Amino acid sequence: MKDIDKQYFREILIRYRQRIASAEEIRLLESFYDLFDVNEDLITEENEENFRELQQSIKYQVDTSIDKELPNTKRFFYRRLAIRLSAAAAIILLVGSGIWFFSKTDQATLNLQGKNNIAPGGNRAILQLANGSRIDLSTANNGVIARQSGMSIHKNKQGLLVYIAITGDNSPATDRSIGQNTISTPKGGQYQVILPDGTQVMLNAASSLTYPVAFNGNERLVKLSGEAYFEVAKDKLHPFKVNSGSQTVTVLGTHFNINAYNDEVSVKTTLLEGSVEVTAGSSETKIIPGQQALLTADGELSKKTIDTDKEVAWKNGLFSFDGDDLKTIMRQITRWYNVDVSYRGVLPDEKFYGEITRSSKLADVLRIMEINNLHFEVEGRHLTVSYVAGK
Repeated sequence: MKDIDKQYFREILIRYRQRIASAEEIRLLESFYDLFDVNEDLITEENEENFRELQQSIKYQVDTSIDKELPNTKRFFYRRLAIRLSAAAAIILLVGSGIWFFSKTDQATLNLQGKNNIAPGGNRAILQLANGSRIDLSTANNGVIARQSGMSIHKNKQGLLVYIAITGDNSPATDRSIGQNTISTPKGGQYQVILPDGTQVMLNAASSLTYPVAFNGNERLVKLSGEAYFEVAKDKLHPFKVNSGSQTVTVLGTHFNINAYNDEVSVKTTLLEGSVEVTAGSSETKIIPGQQALLTADGELSKKTIDTDKEVAWKNGLFSFDGDDLKTIMRQITRWYNVDVSYRGVLPDEKFYGEITRSSKLADVLRIMEINNLHFEVEGRHLTVSYVAGK
């Protein structure tokens, strides 16, 4: 609701401070993310004082509600809401029963300005062709970047890598030399590719996908390391298979996510649409939309019903935490911001809930996390995490 009437907004703030706001007006504030973004022209000399007083009021209410309702669990903000950077480059934190504004100039106890304020990741990847040559997709010009096996490889204006059959190439697919290409993202990178069969894949940071230049066999087999979201082109005669370490996912046409990082506790396959079969050794299971298959390091395969929005939040530009521990969260942060992490002292057992936009700078994300008695030190691209009891 970017065009919200300024006078109406000021009146809501005044009524809220006077504790006479209606239930509907309070819901408006509590649903800030869903209804409108903070806009620079909403904060004027006339209403800035109201904003600052509201900030302190809500901070007190948030602290009180956390201590009362969640003694062993710290919530950043409601799971269903999110943080966005406003036009004023402030962070909006939605917690408990209200809205908490953080100015980028608010240092708190975190000294992460200047050279240490690390930018978020972006569209960065390397394409390795079958002949071994490598193309940096971050710097490659838009248009055709390579031709091979009857296919032209394009980088389009949206930054997607697209495989398109070359018009006029009448040689049978079986006569072409079919090699394997690999697209790899570094830490701090992500990228999208449309495979030769039309399947769309989005790679998360520190991931790679190996696939044939053209699918001409009885199956469409690709290999994944790390994490990727797939929207598989339907083809009943040629099953699509994803090999990720010791498991293989088989589909005909569906939407799913695979998280197969080596440093995670298990390989997670999450289904959003269609159906898939997950095979690991002699074990196999089928999952339906809303379910997730988990393969542990010792080969145990199981499935459960989960929140699919959380599992694919990364592709929608969000970190999403729903009962995650600190180290799980930090693994996501280190991949996206291309930093290393170490820990000092005893860490808290709390679980974290909430969403943070992946377009935030590292300092902004860590400043929010410091609300939960955490302390961060950054040296270059190394991050040290410690817990400050009673902070």
